[in-house]
Amino acid sequence: MRNLVRELREARGLTQKELGEMVGVSRQAINAIETGKFDPSIWLAYDLGRLFGLPIEELFVFAEEDRK
Repeated sequence: MRNLVRELREARGLTQKELGEMVGVSRQAINAIETGKFDPSIWLAYDLGRLFGLPIEELFVFAEEDRK
């Protein structure tokens, strides 16, 4: 699943640590989400979407081939 987390975080001048603190996860979790190594829970995706002012389906780009 592709996402816009890194682009939006950088556009707002936030570090991974700062973003993690804002949504209650570690810097490592933010890094793993940004690099596609970790798919966030629905609640974390929701919190990130709210923070960036985007619905989940715009923040995270779902493709049928990405289904697990």
